[in-house]
Amino acid sequence: MPIPSTRPHTAPADPTTPKARIYAMLDTDGDGVASRHDYFVRIERAQQATGRSDDDPLVIAARTTGERAWAAMDANGDGVMTYQEYIAWVDAEKFDTICQHALGALFDLADADQDGALDRTQFTTLRQALGNRADNADAAFDALDNDNDGRVSRQEYLASIRAYVTGDGSAMGDALY
Repeated sequence: MPIPSTRPHTAPADPTTPKARIYAMLDTDGDGVASRHDYFVRIERAQQATGRSDDDPLVIAARTTGERAWAAMDANGDGVMTYQEYIAWVDAEKFDTICQHALGALFDLADADQDGALDRTQFTTLRQALGNRADNADAAFDALDNDNDGRVSRQEYLASIRAYVTGDGSAMGDALY
């Protein structure tokens, strides 16, 4: 495996844009660059937060889809994805073909009864494991729970993230990031 680059990187020009906010969340150690370690620590955190074992099929699926996503994001194989690489890479097509599968696998980890929806506690657990602050999870959940049934479906969750990433607007994204 290549050693992560230590070359200087350029910070986002506007750290409040959706892509900059997501990139900052991907940079779990806060060093200004998203590394392979940063990416996979999120899966480990979700696994730990949900109490799943290493051999759980959902953990294996999350790792497998994570490997595919990371390979696509780190196209030059240097072990890091700079902000410039990220913004050049991420778009609706990449979300639809790569990101939604990796994010969906993480959603599935948190879906304790595997009914395709998360309650508020499961949602908060997942979002914290992925690097969001606990103090905004309730607002994000409320933004997604349009029918006030106390549940957020996998489809709603992924559609909202897609909308945020692609700039179409997302109340959940605005609340989370």
